[in-house]
Amino acid sequence: MHFEIAVDIDAAPETVWNLLKDVERWPDLTASMNRVELLDAPLREGARARVHQPGMPAAVWTVTTFTENENFTWRSSSPGVTTTGGHEVLPRPSGGSTLRLTLDQTGPLAPLIALLMGSRTRRYVTMEANGLKTAAESP
Repeated sequence: MHFEIAVDIDAAPETVWNLLKDVERWPDLTASMNRVELLDAPLREGARARVHQPGMPAAVWTVTTFTENENFTWRSSSPGVTTTGGHEVLPRPSGGSTLRLTLDQTGPLAPLIALLMGSRTRRYVTMEANGLKTAAESP
């Protein structure tokens, strides 16, 4: 399964990035998160976070790539499926930013997980993008 969403945000890339990398604050920005615990602060390559989402088992995500002020990718594995989440902030030529979120699931159980959880997963990623947009555009 692959899902991608991009939202334009009327805020500077630095503003969006600072919200994006503050993963423990995400539950304040979106109802798709109950709690996020950063197990290895600060967020950087190799850092881990435990994410609690409604209706899903808690998952530990490990940051696999991290470029300050630009992007990070993290990965979580469970039996039969590996989920990779991408987070990227791009400056818009006309001002503001574009936030791009991606989610990929691979492994022998990925098709079954996509069938059972795909709709919720897409809804949650969309809620996260929109929550970050709202927070970044708020005074």
